[in-house]
Amino acid sequence: MNSQEKLARTLTSDFLEKTWSARESWRVFGIMAEFVEGTERLNSIRPAVSIFGSARTSPEHPYYKLTEQIARQLSDAGFSVISGGGPGIMEAANKGAYFGTSPSVGLNIQLPHEQHRNIYQDISQTFRHFFARKYMFVKFATAYVVLPGGFGTLDELMEALTLVQTGKTRKMPIILVRSEFWRGMLDWLQQSLVAEGMLSPEDMDLIQVIDEPGEVVNAIFRYYETRGFEPSPAEREVQLNL
Repeated sequence: MNSQEKLARTLTSDFLEKTWSARESWRVFGIMAEFVEGTERLNSIRPAVSIFGSARTSPEHPYYKLTEQIARQLSDAGFSVISGGGPGIMEAANKGAYFGTSPSVGLNIQLPHEQHRNIYQDISQTFRHFFARKYMFVKFATAYVVLPGGFGTLDELMEALTLVQTGKTRKMPIILVRSEFWRGMLDWLQQSLVAEGMLSPEDMDLIQVIDEPGEVVNAIFRYYETRGFEPSPAEREVQLNL
C-alpha cells in the first residue's frame, strides 16, 4: 500500500468515525423526545396497572382468556391498563380494558421484525428504545400483574422487583398469575438465592401469587386502602430519580 492509499484510508476512517459520533449525539435527542412524548401522553391515566405476558399466546388459549378477564375487571374498577401493545397476552390485556370503563394503553416497540400492534387501544405510544418504554411501564404503574411469558416477561418482572427492592421506585403490588407456571421459579429463588444469601427472606414478600381475576383486583385495593393511589411527596421525589 502506497502513501496515497494510506492517506485515503486514514481520511475515510476519520470521516466515518466523526459521522458515527455525530449520529450518536443526535440519538440522545431522540431518546429525550421519547421520554417527553411518553410522559405527556400518559400523565392522565393514573391509577394504572401494567400487565405483562407472552406475545405468543393465541386468543383461544386459557392464559389469553384469563388475562382478558383480569383486565376487564381492573378497567371496570377504575384502573387504566397498560400493556406492551402487541399480540398475545398484551392484546388480551388491551382487549379486556378496551371494553371496560377505563383507558386501554399500549406501549408498542419497534423491532427488526415489526411487532404487530393490536387494535384494542385508546392510547397508543410507540418506542424505538426498550429502556424508555420500560421506564413508562414502571413510572405510571400502581401495580404489576404478570402472566406466563418468556424472556421479555421475565425481564419486566425482574426490572420491577429490582427497582422496588433497591428503593428506586415506590413499593407496589407485584402479582404473578397462574401459580403452576411460576412455582418452579419461586422454588428456585427460595432454595438457591435466599438459601445462599443472594436475596433476603423478606425480598420474597415483594411477590404475590394469585390465580383468580377478582382476587387480583382486591389485592391491589387492599394494598392502597390506607395510603391512597397518589404517590406521597417522598415517593414523587423517588420517581424523579427513577
